[in-house]
Amino acid sequence: MNQTNQSVSAINDTVRKQLIELLTSNNAHQSFDDAVRDLPADLRGVKPDHIPYSIWQLVEHIRIAQWDILEFSRDSSHQSPSWPSGYWPKEEIPAHEQDWENTLHQIRQDREAFIALLSNPEQDLYAPFPHGDGQNLLREALLIADHTAYHVGEIIIIRRLLGAWG
Repeated sequence: MNQTNQSVSAINDTVRKQLIELLTSNNAHQSFDDAVRDLPADLRGVKPDHIPYSIWQLVEHIRIAQWDILEFSRDSSHQSPSWPSGYWPKEEIPAHEQDWENTLHQIRQDREAFIALLSNPEQDLYAPFPHGDGQNLLREALLIADHTAYHVGEIIIIRRLLGAWG
């Protein structure tokens, strides 16, 4: 490998590490895991005045959107849900405790699967996917991070309104 290729490889490694940090840490904001930690079960389905969704609906929306981005990134035949109905649950509260736990587990599992894609040096961060309209792995990583951070902020605001934050 010549020096130029080594430099490009080092830059790509740095970008990958920074993207993973963005998806897993809380440098500029609270992490998803922090936002849902120790949330009382009886508050998961509460919709405060003038707020159109519950924390459950936000968490489930994060799961669906992240799953869709992951599958789009690794499967050219993936079909996204209909917008917006396929991305937002109608139920304001999980039917069972296990639904809550399953959703949290799936968010973490899909995040790890996406990180595995990012960590694979065979995956070009910048090349447009053969499917879609120009998306690439870098863009999709940023989309997951941005989307999740936005809704994490909403979860924290609802928790504050309900007296269940800090």
